[in-house]
Amino acid sequence: SLPVPRPYLPREDAVDEEVRRDLDRWEADGEVSFTGRDGPRLFPATRAEALRALRRFTEKRLGSFGPWEDAVLSDDWAMSHSLLSPALNLGLLDPAECVAAAEDAYRSGAVPLSSAEGFVRQIAGWREYMWHLYWSLGDDYRHSNALGHHRPLPGWFTDLDAGAVTARCLATALTGVRDRAWTHHIPRLMILGNWALQRGWDPLAVTDWFHRSFADGYDWVMLPNVIGMSQYADGGRITTKPYLCGGAYINRMSDLCGGCAYRPDRRTGERACPVTAGYWYFLERHRPLLEGNQRVARSLHGLDRLTDLPEVVRQEESRGDAAP
Repeated sequence: SLPVPRPYLPREDAVDEEVRRDLDRWEADGEVSFTGRDGPRLFPATRAEALRALRRFTEKRLGSFGPWEDAVLSDDWAMSHSLLSPALNLGLLDPAECVAAAEDAYRSGAVPLSSAEGFVRQIAGWREYMWHLYWSLGDDYRHSNALGHHRPLPGWFTDLDAGAVTARCLATALTGVRDRAWTHHIPRLMILGNWALQRGWDPLAVTDWFHRSFADGYDWVMLPNVIGMSQYADGGRITTKPYLCGGAYINRMSDLCGGCAYRPDRRTGERACPVTAGYWYFLERHRPLLEGNQRVARSLHGLDRLTDLPEVVRQEESRGDAAP
């Protein structure tokens, strides 16, 4: 884990106890059902808590954010991330005050430019971009399906059954969603979303899963991020290429491949990485649609060098939607 102070964690009080009793009663009466596991509250629920979380992040953790913002560690779920997205999406914090706090930390010499810029970019450069795109693209955008993906999400995924999964990257990401209703942006995009994209799951169903499973899930957040960036269901209206990866990327950006039963450099066989094989399987299925996209030209040319491509395709078609 990173040598940084732990994130702000709120103290539960009588209100938390009352809410938990109500939720337990409603679930027992069959009025509601929940995803994941109950546990101590991890995110601010009041303005005062949100301000304390912001202050702790900018004073204690922002400095190490930049170098590690895209990395994933198996035993450090928070790393140097702010964990402020639930508070922001609840309206407990204003995006502008978060940006100002990071800028002040940089101008005072407390944090390096790379860390301040990385955090500001995530809020002003992406979060606000998604907000405006949500309203600009209109309600029909949610039905985009340029890749023609219609497979339903399997039960092990919707139930957050991490124990059913052998692939360490996917099991770790699902565990985070099950236990905390949160993972940072790389597990969301390059592990969970990547697997859904490779398997051809229905993008609107994937969007709904993210919306229901994450503590910061709101329609305006998940719709452009999942339909557009994660699942490329809009055919490139938000991004210029599918955000797709094989095991090599996960191995480079995390420590998850080291203890995995699969090897990221193998496409076929018992120890073949399902993410690597799925990467090539996706490109082969969608080669006609992607051939004119220069950003994936090199990857598509790579298909022609794979002497085992027919075996990869047969293997992945046989895998179907079973837990990898």
